[in-house]
Amino acid sequence: MSASEQQRAEWLDPDFWTRLERLERQRRRIQSQHECTRRDVEQPSSVDAEELRRAWNRYCKVIAELEQATAEFETLRM
Repeated sequence: MSASEQQRAEWLDPDFWTRLERLERQRRRIQSQHECTRRDVEQPSSVDAEELRRAWNRYCKVIAELEQATAEFETLRM
């Protein structure tokens, strides 16, 4: 099987589509968390320093998850 045939075979593989759908759901969930957390960080006047630190930590965690999901997408595209 040539490289292009192998790519086409993977493209038609049901497991590929299942993984793609799972990653897309994960990306949407993380993106939503990112937006909520970003809003928390952008409104520091209504929170004290400890709440701001917790919001910042959540934000960093969500960004890391988002980067991981994006990297998995890139792997599937290759």
